[in-house]
Amino acid sequence: MTVKEQLNSWGSQKIPFVFLIDFENQKPLAWKTEDCPESFKYYFQGYTNHKTTPKKKEPLEIEVTAPSLEDYSLKFQETLSALMRGDTFLMNLTTKGRLLSNRSLLALFNEATSKYKVMLAGAFVCFSPETFIQIKDQKINSFPMKGTIDATIPNAEQSLRADLKESAEHATIVDLLRNDMSLVAKNITLKQYQFYEELTAHMKITGQMSSWIQGDLPSDYRSHIGDIIYKMLPAGSISGAPKPKTIALIKDIEKKPRGYYTGISGYFDGDHLDSAVLIRFLEADGSYRCGGGITHKSVLASEYQELIQKTYVPIF
Repeated sequence: MTVKEQLNSWGSQKIPFVFLIDFENQKPLAWKTEDCPESFKYYFQGYTNHKTTPKKKEPLEIEVTAPSLEDYSLKFQETLSALMRGDTFLMNLTTKGRLLSNRSLLALFNEATSKYKVMLAGAFVCFSPETFIQIKDQKINSFPMKGTIDATIPNAEQSLRADLKESAEHATIVDLLRNDMSLVAKNITLKQYQFYEELTAHMKITGQMSSWIQGDLPSDYRSHIGDIIYKMLPAGSISGAPKPKTIALIKDIEKKPRGYYTGISGYFDGDHLDSAVLIRFLEADGSYRCGGGITHKSVLASEYQELIQKTYVPIF
């Protein structure tokens, strides 16, 4: 039985479960909540299998190495060429830098303050601010996040709203998510457009722009919970548009699989589902994965600075 089929089966029986699906869908994992191993820890807006322990007394120390500008520049130019050919009109290009600290992955998971936290022992810890999908009261909700700025600069929110590239990128992803949601739901509604949030982290405050999209699910959605999840994969905000062609470009340009980075993780309690896009992602070897949307209006220096802005852990 595939993971998708297993989720459908558990959903039809209202059995609570948790899941972790990688970007390429090569290593999907799912467990009944009661069978979730100690090696997988999660926190989904308060729903968790982890007992909080006291924070360490010593100050957090972080050493950040930015992604290679040379390597990123080459991939950026390849992406621009694809955009100019018309192969894509928005592609999420990712790379990695390094983030070393005086904390273990478990300590970082324990101390971080984030909407979503996921840790796979010996592999990664993720502090995601972005929802993939939520299901509640027979409605499906998505909150695509596109648009990033250093919130400490004067008039940060106004500057982000006035940025034509960021605004166009956000509009494209909202349109893509509305289309994705129409595959599984009816009466798709844009409930809120471009709301601004600030995320506090160690020595950093980041401004982010999101929107809220909602649709109506059929009454038997629990029996199709796996189908709903898989039909919307991968998340539009970390792939691009048009999605199938852009995913192929990502594979060609990035060269290496993303694995669980930019995949999804979430839980189902028997009725309701909540899930996150796996961004703000630190691997056990110190690699910090980061990325951003590239359009024909993108400027290398600005996109590279955005990668640095997104490299943080939310401990403060």
